[in-house]
Amino acid sequence: MPRKSAQKSVADENLAPGGVAAVDKALTVLAAFRNGDESLSLTELANRTRLYKSAVSRLLASLVHGRLIRQTETGRYAIGPEVARLHALYAASFSLEPLVTPLLQRLVAQTGESAAFHVRQGDQRICLYRVDSPQPLRDHLKAGDVLPMGRGAGGRVLSAYSGGIGEVYEQIRRDGVILLNGDRTPDLSGISAPVFKNGTELVGAVTLTMPTHRLNPSHVQLVKDAARELCDTLDSN
Repeated sequence: MPRKSAQKSVADENLAPGGVAAVDKALTVLAAFRNGDESLSLTELANRTRLYKSAVSRLLASLVHGRLIRQTETGRYAIGPEVARLHALYAASFSLEPLVTPLLQRLVAQTGESAAFHVRQGDQRICLYRVDSPQPLRDHLKAGDVLPMGRGAGGRVLSAYSGGIGEVYEQIRRDGVILLNGDRTPDLSGISAPVFKNGTELVGAVTLTMPTHRLNPSHVQLVKDAARELCDTLDSN
């Protein structure tokens, strides 16, 4: 049997009531990184968390798999790209949420369909905000979901204004909006329009999704108007 340490770990001293001990320990590994730390060794992480190296090694395997930690070429450990993605969501939520969410809510009230706001994150896109359709038959994406850039109305719009080449992207740049059927998921349609700040800085895309049999072409103008209104609001803030 493994010997029990006489000294409590950092996680043992800060257990979440009703929480999961393994998660608490993994969080202490992340929290071990301090300002100025480019990378840490296994020994340094074990010392800072007061956990056995074997335990830290197992936790690191999960954290690396989840891209919260990355292993360097020298075998040390550094903060991973997933932390940057979460930070982008966190930072954007403070500046955009009070502007975007009411607009999405109004769009859902006008159309009865689901509305979302997508932003680009590297070579993917993130559903930053989402207001669900009140109807039971709908797509079931949620805020925080990561989606492809090259599929779906929102992804196509973000790609069009990020250098996308091809007729579909040229059409989006001409029309300022796109309607697509079954581009990401069969029997699902989407309408999306870009949102800019200061006329040229791409911020995201307002997107309306619905089962294809409920597609209403008149909603195209509503989505385009909502995106334009958000552009004006961003410019005035």
